[in-house]
Amino acid sequence: MASDARAERNARPKVTIVGVGMVGGTVAQLLAQRDYADIVMIDIVEGLPQGKALDLLQTGPVLGYDSILVGSNSYEDAVGSDLVVITSGVPRKPGMSRDDLLRTNQGIIRSVTEQIAAVAPDAVLIVVSNPLDAMCHVALETTGFPRERVIGQAGVLDSARFRTFIAAELNVSVEDVTAFVLGGHGDTMVPLSRYSTVAGIPITELMTPEKVKELETRTANGGAEVVSLLKSGSAFYAPAASTMAMVDSILLDKKRILPCSVLLTGEYGIDGLYVGVPVKLGRSGVEAIMQISLTEDEQAGLRSSADAVQALVDTMKSFETNA
Repeated sequence: MASDARAERNARPKVTIVGVGMVGGTVAQLLAQRDYADIVMIDIVEGLPQGKALDLLQTGPVLGYDSILVGSNSYEDAVGSDLVVITSGVPRKPGMSRDDLLRTNQGIIRSVTEQIAAVAPDAVLIVVSNPLDAMCHVALETTGFPRERVIGQAGVLDSARFRTFIAAELNVSVEDVTAFVLGGHGDTMVPLSRYSTVAGIPITELMTPEKVKELETRTANGGAEVVSLLKSGSAFYAPAASTMAMVDSILLDKKRILPCSVLLTGEYGIDGLYVGVPVKLGRSGVEAIMQISLTEDEQAGLRSSADAVQALVDTMKSFETNA
């Protein structure tokens, strides 16, 4: 078991990744290369997590990291995890309705989080599974964890896409571009161009309103654009890197301000829903929700995005009522 190997180096945090497909496997790779945590990789497919863990373990001597990686089909190896990344779920398949996808992934996330809560009751959860905001509700309800420890990864990815498009349009380094995207993870997200800058200069001063709107629309459809190009599968490099930005901020107590999906309890005029907003991430998870002023149009966009999340939550409740 992973705990046996950890006994000799218990100073390292323990991270469990549930679902080691393209996103989960890449998260494990990026985390191993950082060399500050030991990693448990869990998947229902026999041999898959074991094989990927062994492959990454054997990469250590080449790249120079000592992270211990263990693959498993059992949640026993997740005992005492400090942080758990959940990427489990199925993509929408031909002939599958939106409700079919929602029902299937609701069941998967409920099963995963039940088992995680039993073995790692003090862990911070980062949910990556889609539909993201709805799955956060499932994880929160199932585990009974405080909202500070159940967080959705979406805004970091959406903001990264926005930053990419801004940098390409203005022919500047992505390092000098900051961007904020609020709301649910989907086409109702709200890119905040007023708060998006290049070296501190708002992009609204550097390009026309038409161009800004064009980039906002492309950002909102960023995932679909990748899927249309791949023909089969979806993005995984950028989602994994975005997840790692959150993992770093939490486990290294960096206290970065990042857009994440969190349960709002009155902030931004929204109560009882997971919606993407800027938060401070530290060792205990969400340490503060940063409230920024919004224009009437921006607030309306955020409300519309929240309504879309509410519709998913209501649909999940109907499944339980009709079960």
